[in-house]
Amino acid sequence: MTTEPQSPAEPQSPAEPQFLAETRAFYDAVAADYTEQFRGHMDSSPVDRAVLGLFAELVRAERPDGRVAELGCGAGRVTGYLHRELGLDVSGVDLSPGMVELARREHPDVPFSVGSLFDLPYGDAELTGALAWYSLIHTPAERLPEIFAEFARVLAPGGHLVLAFQVGDEPSRQDRPWGHPVTLDFRRLRPERVEELAREAGLPVTFRSVREPAEGEKARQAYLLARKPGS
Repeated sequence: MTTEPQSPAEPQSPAEPQFLAETRAFYDAVAADYTEQFRGHMDSSPVDRAVLGLFAELVRAERPDGRVAELGCGAGRVTGYLHRELGLDVSGVDLSPGMVELARREHPDVPFSVGSLFDLPYGDAELTGALAWYSLIHTPAERLPEIFAEFARVLAPGGHLVLAFQVGDEPSRQDRPWGHPVTLDFRRLRPERVEELAREAGLPVTFRSVREPAEGEKARQAYLLARKPGS
């Protein structure tokens, strides 16, 4: 008896980590409410505006026409500010299709795409500036070096990275926000550890600041700027 030759099995793509699936589902569910919650937030955040202004000035000094991307942009609140108020050539990428849909609607003159911090949709050395504005906070600590390696990959020599995050050790759990049936941990970070991660990825920190909690906040907030050596 003869048997038909079998086609080789197609390679199986690795399963998506559960934390990515959970993060996407959370932000897809809360996208509209979250966007409304933080609408106009920049107007009452002078420290945020100052840090973003410094970042924009450094990017323009390095390359006046340099491209910038917000990595983990949500509905584009900060991305839109960088484009509208600071005049940067900026785009945004986010894991949540729901958030990206809102970003495109809120800021139709800025390009947005769906993507992961672990596999950014930018070429090697394509960006003069990159932002991770509270977008590291859902990644397990052991996976953070992979993200910083991606930051270093997409930044051109002389390019700048700005990071913002809550300071601390214990995560804050959001359970059924606005009544949606989703839960997610928001991980706080230590500035010293984030600086170490950046340095190990070849992005030495040039500026670090920590402010006390504003009204309604429960933790201190940290801001770091790093630069890829060379020009």
